[in-house]
Amino acid sequence: MYNNNTNINIQPNALKNIIRIVIGVIIVIVAMAFIRPWYNVWSQEMEGKAEFAKAEQNRKIKIEEAKANLEAEKLNAQAEIERAKGAAEAIRIENGSITPTYIQYLWVRQQSDLNNKTVIYVPTETNLPILEASRIEALQQK
Repeated sequence: MYNNNTNINIQPNALKNIIRIVIGVIIVIVAMAFIRPWYNVWSQEMEGKAEFAKAEQNRKIKIEEAKANLEAEKLNAQAEIERAKGAAEAIRIENGSITPTYIQYLWVRQQSDLNNKTVIYVPTETNLPILEASRIEALQQK
């Protein structure tokens, strides 16, 4: 036969502890339901601040690069001015005219600056660069 008399002996302290645990879990669940949206808002705000700081840093980097480029261009312009002054002084020393000999000298000097570049010489009747050969040919025809 089956006996329906089941006696469960639960001590009052154990029952109180179980109720406290259940209430604690319910409080934690309810607290999470309210705290999580606030955390999400705070988290999004922090992400936004981080992105803003990164964008600000990138902008500062671009400004510094632009300043460096401007400074380099100013220095290149100053170098070009000095080179032009040197060329003007060389022309003044040659009595204010550029002679064919000076043009040939500049051409030869330019060839030494080519380093490892290949220069192709086109043979002409006078063994001069084509520019000079056509000028001499025009003089011969006169």
